[in-house]
Amino acid sequence: MIIAVFAFLQVYSIQSVLPVLMLDFAATEVQVGMAVGATVMAVAIMSPFLGMLSDAIGRKSIIVGALLFLAIPTALIADSQSIEMLTFWRFLQGLSVPGITVVTIAYLGEEFEGSAIAELMAYYVSGTVLGGFSGRFVLGHLHEWVGWRTAYYMMAALTFAGALWVAKTLPASQHFVPSPKFRTALTTLAGHLRNRYVLSACLLGFCVLFSLVGCFTFINLHLAQDPYNLSTGQLANIFAVYLIGVIITPLSTRLIQRFGSARTIMVAVCLSMLGVLLTLTAPLWLVIVGLTVMSSGVFITQSATIGYIATNVHQGRSLASGLYYMCYYAGGTLGAWVCGLVYSHGQWSATVVALLLMQVFAILVAGLAMIKTPLKA
Repeated sequence: MIIAVFAFLQVYSIQSVLPVLMLDFAATEVQVGMAVGATVMAVAIMSPFLGMLSDAIGRKSIIVGALLFLAIPTALIADSQSIEMLTFWRFLQGLSVPGITVVTIAYLGEEFEGSAIAELMAYYVSGTVLGGFSGRFVLGHLHEWVGWRTAYYMMAALTFAGALWVAKTLPASQHFVPSPKFRTALTTLAGHLRNRYVLSACLLGFCVLFSLVGCFTFINLHLAQDPYNLSTGQLANIFAVYLIGVIITPLSTRLIQRFGSARTIMVAVCLSMLGVLLTLTAPLWLVIVGLTVMSSGVFITQSATIGYIATNVHQGRSLASGLYYMCYYAGGTLGAWVCGLVYSHGQWSATVVALLLMQVFAILVAGLAMIKTPLKA
């Protein structure tokens, strides 16, 4: 859970200072959207490769090395002189994230079995939720105290400390069996591309992060305008709605075990759609309720999806996780870009329409493509 916090501390932290970056760099909505999307694009590109590398050489060394590398571009963001340079450092941040996320999921799948996997995946997702919130919350408030540049130096130091903590405390793998041959990896990849469990999980991952990045990137710009005019600190506080996910995600384990991943996902996506619709209301408190409902549905969906793939895929787990995260973060990249274009033309109401269309597609995937487990008596 704490490893997941460090993995996601940097990925979305920038969202709370997007209005400030637009002013400092005279950037457009699409440009700041791609500053968010650059990290998730890099994660999408690197996920399958780091999955194969981890299957060959091990788990813990990759996780620790990725955290150490992540601290470097995080510090360099502070010296950015243009939105393009900042976007480049954000891209480099993303190159290291799969070494933490993909490999941690594979580690859990190897070291534990049965119902314990679903429970541990829920705690892992809770950690990603807490990390996503912490990054936005900490950077937003640090900006008001010391400015966003100094804040990024402090975030880099925190990530470095996290790497040292993981190196000291994470137990070494007990059940890891290396698969060093590249041909073996290609054979495993070909099998995954025909595997219905993997393909349906990948499609759902795409939908999940498209919705989450699209919503929580551009709701910031919406709430920074009239009639709300929220500051960076106030925008950072909005992300406290993420904390409900820390509670709800472990509780959702019982739903997944009782009704199966597919049925749980369909209900969770409907919940997300309701939340998105609530953000169209005028009172700020009701917008916050909508964001809470929307994010809760997304986190349940993510927990059910990665539990589905970890439980049902037994060969090349790291590569399967890599493919999932490639699609997951490709969805985030496209969400940042598409919703940026939509927001620049039709503001928040048009963005909501784009989010709802993607969520309808997610329901179709869960209902038609996922393999459903029998209901328990």
